[in-house]
Amino acid sequence: MAGRLYALGRWAARRRGRVVGAWLLLLVVAAVLGTTLNGKLTTEFSVPGIESQQAQDLLKQKFPAAAGGTARVVFAAPGHTTLTAPPAAGAVSASLKRAAAVPGVIRVSDPAKAGAVSANRTIGYADVLFRQAASDVPQSSKDALSRAMEPARDAGLRVEFGGSAETPKTEVGGPAEIIGVVIAFFVLAIALSSLLAAGLPLVTALIGVGVGVLGVQFVSGFVQMTNTATILALMVGLAVGIDYALFIVSRHREQLADPTMGVRDSIGRAVATAGSAVSFAGVTVVVALAALSATGIPFLTIMGLAAAGTVLIAVFVALTLVPAVLAFGGERLRPRPGGRRFLRTRTRRTASEGSAPEPKAPGAWGLAWARTVMRAPVAVLLVCVVGLLVLAVPALNLRLGLPSNETQPVSSTQHRSYDLLSKGFGPGFNATLSVVVDATDIPAAGRPAVLKQVRGAVADDPGVAAVAPPTASADGNVTVIGVVPKTGPDAPATTDLVNRLRDDVRPPVSHAHGTVFVAGATAAAIDISAKLSSALPLFIGIIVVLALVLLTIAFRSVLVPLKAVLGFLLSIAAGLGSVVWVFQYGHLDDIFQVSAAAPVTSFLPVLLIGVLFGLAMDYEVFLVSRMREHFAHTGDAREAVAHGMARSGRVVSAAALIMASVFGGFIFNGDPIIKSIGFALTIGVLIDAFVVRMTLVPAVMALLGRGAWGLPRWLDRIVPNVDMEGTGLPPHVEENPPSTKSV
Repeated sequence: MAGRLYALGRWAARRRGRVVGAWLLLLVVAAVLGTTLNGKLTTEFSVPGIESQQAQDLLKQKFPAAAGGTARVVFAAPGHTTLTAPPAAGAVSASLKRAAAVPGVIRVSDPAKAGAVSANRTIGYADVLFRQAASDVPQSSKDALSRAMEPARDAGLRVEFGGSAETPKTEVGGPAEIIGVVIAFFVLAIALSSLLAAGLPLVTALIGVGVGVLGVQFVSGFVQMTNTATILALMVGLAVGIDYALFIVSRHREQLADPTMGVRDSIGRAVATAGSAVSFAGVTVVVALAALSATGIPFLTIMGLAAAGTVLIAVFVALTLVPAVLAFGGERLRPRPGGRRFLRTRTRRTASEGSAPEPKAPGAWGLAWARTVMRAPVAVLLVCVVGLLVLAVPALNLRLGLPSNETQPVSSTQHRSYDLLSKGFGPGFNATLSVVVDATDIPAAGRPAVLKQVRGAVADDPGVAAVAPPTASADGNVTVIGVVPKTGPDAPATTDLVNRLRDDVRPPVSHAHGTVFVAGATAAAIDISAKLSSALPLFIGIIVVLALVLLTIAFRSVLVPLKAVLGFLLSIAAGLGSVVWVFQYGHLDDIFQVSAAAPVTSFLPVLLIGVLFGLAMDYEVFLVSRMREHFAHTGDAREAVAHGMARSGRVVSAAALIMASVFGGFIFNGDPIIKSIGFALTIGVLIDAFVVRMTLVPAVMALLGRGAWGLPRWLDRIVPNVDMEGTGLPPHVEENPPSTKSV
């Protein structure tokens, strides 16, 4: 493997102009296709086969008018006035009359006639139904609807908007995300001690992520995709793109510290060694993200494949575009002795003995940290494990769900409408359920009795606040009964209510040969969370097996993969515990601008496991491969640990800080899903890199000694030798022989 990558690196360096030109051309093509043939991204999360989705599909068939997006307009009277008073009532009526004329609107409800006014007459709402699906309602229509409410605002009424058509659009590229990239640049500058070298990973990563994200947008024209998929591809692609380029650029500059090393030979060797680690790490991330398809959930599968495609492009960029750009950099990338002192000399000894300068290995910080950890590895191991387990404790109370308008930013109209509806109609009003009875196979004469039994069973439940009159389809075969719980959409009691209702209403309908569903947005969130929870063990099993296989091939060891997997599981547990503590418990909500304590986004644990697994294996491969490389040449296991930390500790730390900077910029995004994903990945990367890889790994490797590199003979014959250490590379030939004169 190293030999082929060595040849690839030298080829890219020789054909640098063609390689750079090809990538720029690919970027232009992706930009044209991604901006002209892209599809519409959706904000809906659907899972075929779950009960709520079956009901939704049936309703779209039997109530086609109800399939459009709905904007819920909420009115609130000021002070001691009411909505039923003549001035306010007239203003509401005038506003709704204007709303009916908005392009795309097919129906507007009347609060007074629909009973949509609170008991104290201060809060009411009207539902505006659009012809298009929620994700297809144009912004111009939403703006026109907002302008239509001017009579109500002029009358002093407060107007807020909610509903499926008013789901806010997720946007990126704000100040926080830009600051994250700027921080990443400064980390690169410090790690590489060169502004030119620091700029290279950023430029190549931006080209790669541009191709990847624009390609995902092009694919969205043929596959239904959530807006979260493109943002995840951007987050992961940018982070790994910078990191992969950093590892190759860092290795290249480390080699150029030898004045006899030629630029082109150094590029080839950097791609052969660091590029081997990049290839393994990248494949691990790609397979881990693609394994999200094992959950059987289409929108999560698309998210995983979109991010995996961007990571794969980042690997190709690192192996081809990065060496080409390094070739353009030429001698300007060679470290200066006076900068970070890659080659320090013992001047006193040189002056007295007249000998040539004696090189001192770089990585003093990593070496000192490794020596510190290795002095008391057992104590370090215990402290780290106990600390991670303490962070993981909140994860025992993990609750999953989908974000409601309550979790939107406090300043948003969606959050304000949620609060007004809860105040006027009770917390359960935002968790309205639908009991859908399919009576196609029930004789017409027996339907009224069955519906009466169903409505009675629902009304008798202590968790139900109100039951709406039944509404039948045009052919009379399907009937919908609206149910208002007493508790909000995120309350555990509401989940219990959904499960009870399904148990209570099913017997009378099934006995009559009909079908009944309990549906609605709240029920869908509960069903999706249950589906993901059931898929989690299988996904973790796939990840664990994958890690053991890949790392066994990479390091030709049994204990190193086991250690890596156990460390990864500790990182995941601590990361999830931190997410629960902040987002579910509501701690530090002011710092992270969390609008409301709520269940964790249902697909976040699976997503965190997939992404963090790949990133954790990145650091494991880059760190341990240098240990393996030294052990392969010297046979000294203990010194190999110190050498690996000295050579890779600084770069791994910089890579983790870059990852955290990029992901951290998304924590302050207004979208609650993006915010929680950004936080989870940031805290997960920091924990895994600095606690597990930089601390636990050297402690455990010191305890294992030579046993860490043991491989049974029968397994040794099976496992292929990929030569990540570059032992099969041609010998280095001095291109610039040093002067024999003393310095």
